[in-house]
Amino acid sequence: MDNKIVYVVSDSVGETADLVVRAAMGQFPFAPDIRRVPYVEDTGTLKEVISIAKSNRALICFTLVKPDMRRYLLVEAAKEGVEAYDIIGPLIDQIEEITGQVPRYEPGVVRRLDEEYFKKIEAIEFAVKYDDGRDARGILKADIVLIGVSRTSKTPLSQYLAHNKRLKVANVPLVPEVDPPEELYQVAKEKCFGLKITPDKLNHIRKERLKSLGLSDGATYANINRIKEEIDHFEKVVGKINCQVIDVSNKAIEETANIIVNAVQNQKMF
Repeated sequence: MDNKIVYVVSDSVGETADLVVRAAMGQFPFAPDIRRVPYVEDTGTLKEVISIAKSNRALICFTLVKPDMRRYLLVEAAKEGVEAYDIIGPLIDQIEEITGQVPRYEPGVVRRLDEEYFKKIEAIEFAVKYDDGRDARGILKADIVLIGVSRTSKTPLSQYLAHNKRLKVANVPLVPEVDPPEELYQVAKEKCFGLKITPDKLNHIRKERLKSLGLSDGATYANINRIKEEIDHFEKVVGKINCQVIDVSNKAIEETANIIVNAVQNQKMF
């Protein structure tokens, strides 16, 4: 292999094969000329690669998950005197033999997993950035907008939806003394969900919260009349938006999340 050319052939992007080849070539005192051939779906393309590799006296390294494509490349390359190395095939075969499980033979699985991972991270970062009404601009960017008075699980629900459903969620607290951001009335009502809770339940939650902070449970924050005032304000706002309201008084976060996900799926928003 005088000119050190390596053709990296893949039925997906070819990142896996590229990384393996670079790692192996790093053990030698020369810089390889790696030429990637991605998204190979037919034997015609493989035939062309073999022909070019032969003329360049190059090596072919490949990650093709379909057995017929792997066999074709190995057999035809051998006929032409071209060295071809199967990076992933033997490992797939070995795992199949050990586990007794039949492979999916589905190209690009790793890339899709990576894309899902980064989508999840993006959703989590979004939930943190636009938590508790920090930036009203997030309302119009969000997949879901949660609104409610304090201690109605807006933040943990936002994180759950981001973590498990990869949805970008903004949440907005409602208090009588502060006008809701105008963006709440501009976003599609189907994206908004009001989180409702009974006064007694909220009173109990807030008292426990104050106790955990070492504060008196007699503070205005936990006063039942104050709570009723906040809930009245909440009712007016969600009425104006005309969005769906979910009673979270006796619901686990997972249950509320499922209601929201089912609602958006039925509306075919995502």
